[in-house]
Amino acid sequence: MTDGVDPRRAIIPRRLSGVKRVIAVTGGKGGIGKSVVSSMLALVAARSGKRVGLLDLDLTSPTDHVILGLRDQFPTEEFGLEPPNVGGVHFMSVQYFLRERAAPLRGQEVTDALVEILAVTNWGVLDLLVVDMPPGLGDATLDAVALLPRAEFLVVANGSTIVLETVRRMLRLLIELRSPLVGVVENMERGAPGAVAELARASGIAFLGALPPDETLEGAFGDPDRL
Repeated sequence: MTDGVDPRRAIIPRRLSGVKRVIAVTGGKGGIGKSVVSSMLALVAARSGKRVGLLDLDLTSPTDHVILGLRDQFPTEEFGLEPPNVGGVHFMSVQYFLRERAAPLRGQEVTDALVEILAVTNWGVLDLLVVDMPPGLGDATLDAVALLPRAEFLVVANGSTIVLETVRRMLRLLIELRSPLVGVVENMERGAPGAVAELARASGIAFLGALPPDETLEGAFGDPDRL
């Protein structure tokens, strides 16, 4: 950095200049299927003929690589890191570097890691980049929102009272930040019928529909064709 200015931040818009659309999948809480929705959205878009990227921004416990079935792929380097093609999706994650290690990041380390992965990844030309956002409502999420000004947000929820309260806070935050919202999707439909749809309507956000529980899903992880 020079005079307190991080030059990596200036590189990020250039790295994303060839990306037509950025959809950031969030929810404000872990364990609601955000990573499954992100991965499936990327896979379905790729199967429809679009050039798609998936960026897992969960820096401490990434899981998209498990869903996609990452094997021995690793980014190549030419004018930046080139995300490997995993199941038809150009995929980037800290998992390439963590392997089985933990990443106990704190404070400024979180911001530095987010800036670094966005600055070094060369996405090239994409129709769609799906971003699996960090869990929670803390620094990592706020940093990601600031670093991805073109992102449109897809919010994942379910009918659990606890999840609904957290998602309500996430929606308020995104509205206050004037972030564009694609809508709300209910995952693992359960709890009070219609509660997620009502929350979306009360927030002035589109309700995109509900995904029912699927007992076969777990067994399909790691196999994009089965997924």
